[in-house]
Amino acid sequence: MRDEPARREPAYDGGEREQLTDFLDYQRATVLWKCSGLTDEQARRRHVPSELTTIAGLVAHLALVEQYWFGVVLSGHPDPWRERLEQDPDAEFRVALEKPMSELLAEYEHQCADSREITAKLELEASVAFKGDSSINLRWVLIHMIEETARHAGHLDLLRELTDGLTGE
Repeated sequence: MRDEPARREPAYDGGEREQLTDFLDYQRATVLWKCSGLTDEQARRRHVPSELTTIAGLVAHLALVEQYWFGVVLSGHPDPWRERLEQDPDAEFRVALEKPMSELLAEYEHQCADSREITAKLELEASVAFKGDSSINLRWVLIHMIEETARHAGHLDLLRELTDGLTGE
């Protein structure tokens, strides 16, 4: 990877929905950029003491949180990871060590596309039951996913620089 894929800057004067979805899409594109062109070996390389903090593991985790927050929480789909995560809270990071990077990235892109479709059907104030007596709305999920994706894009930035020296914002 040497060329940065197209990352569209969020509109400076857009409405709330446009800015929230654009900022999330910008972070998603950053994740894909930071992961592009890596071999499976590079994506699984361990640069920090945590054996699970790898580029591959972070991509698998981001695919899982996309699927959970948009698919399970907002759309009410069954949670395919529930039992596995109850047995091993780091299961997605371990699964990533067994899959090719191309498959992990395809799964992440697929989950992001699903999340966009779900988002397009809901109002920001659309609220669903969450954690017993509580409720949660699309706005909260979008803000949380911006935070989650940006945090891990920062981790990917550091891991990528340690992997092959690639830097950039």
